[in-house]
Amino acid sequence: MATSHYDQFLQEATTRDPASDRALGRDPLYGLYTSWCFLSQAAPRSEDAFWAAMKKKQVHPKGTGLRMKGPAAADYILASYPVLV
Repeated sequence: MATSHYDQFLQEATTRDPASDRALGRDPLYGLYTSWCFLSQAAPRSEDAFWAAMKKKQVHPKGTGLRMKGPAAADYILASYPVLV
């Protein structure tokens, strides 16, 4: 079975942590996705398309149960907080 664009994003840039009170919310998860796309040289899909795909994967914007990891996490953090650079 081929791995989808979104499956690859979830595998490479997120980790499940359902017990965490610091799971990613709607905006940070989409921001992480756009950072992952930039680093992967993939065209990001629209936010609506992204959330439709996440819904199919049981990832909900109000309670993702996900935390960020990997190079996309670093890119997202540095892009979000330029004072750190």
